[in-house]
Amino acid sequence: MYRFLLTPRWWGINVFVVLAIPFCVFMGSWQLSRFEDRVKDHRSETEQSAENKTAAARPLASLLPVDKETSGKRARATGRYGEQLLVPDRELDGKRGFYVVSMLRTDDGKALPVVRGWLPGDVDPDRVPAAPTGQVTVTGALQASESPGSGTAGGLPKGQLGMISAASLVNLVPYDVYDAWVTVDRADGAMKPVPAAAPQGTGLDLKAFQNLGYTGEWFVFAGFVVFMWFRLLRREAEFARDAALGLAPETAPVSYDDAGKAPV
Repeated sequence: MYRFLLTPRWWGINVFVVLAIPFCVFMGSWQLSRFEDRVKDHRSETEQSAENKTAAARPLASLLPVDKETSGKRARATGRYGEQLLVPDRELDGKRGFYVVSMLRTDDGKALPVVRGWLPGDVDPDRVPAAPTGQVTVTGALQASESPGSGTAGGLPKGQLGMISAASLVNLVPYDVYDAWVTVDRADGAMKPVPAAAPQGTGLDLKAFQNLGYTGEWFVFAGFVVFMWFRLLRREAEFARDAALGLAPETAPVSYDDAGKAPV
């Protein structure tokens, strides 16, 4: 009854099934491992964030370049405040407001963007407390430069900044800028300190749950392949049995159109 399994048609079907199932299982397992890695990164980032809050600040140079290991660590830099820029459309505690960014000119000639705090509402330079004068030492959480899409698009008025990055500041300040920024531990006046953000590519974000969803999809695909193979096998076996009993022709069944005519 199952001699049809040795036909070229069924050899092709069987080879496809044998290759498709391991491939789907492999892809599902890989997506699951990606999700587990993100969960692990989220736990590590949470623990690291708690440690960073109590750890002593380290010199800025020892933490550069910023990566997943150094992002969020407390850095220390000394210099004098220069240009000040405001970053609109930033949320804190569910409220819309703006960041106050002051450029700290360090002794090596480069400048470090320092987020001195956050204020609610629309951008208003008159509400911003003046930056300290003279030489100051700044301590705060080190952050990597923001990527495109992190802030407001271009076309902003003078004195405003869309995203905090060296690429955005290159045309706004007349000196080299560190490819990083610091958010201070304590803000001046009515400003609120900006908490450190998690490094990109870590945490339980939308991409993490997409990996989990893809895991389920790949295993569903594997199950669907098995289901279709058994369905085709049963259909073919029933046709072979009916043919052996003389209840059906020995050729494969023909599909008819709505008019009852066999296709040419």
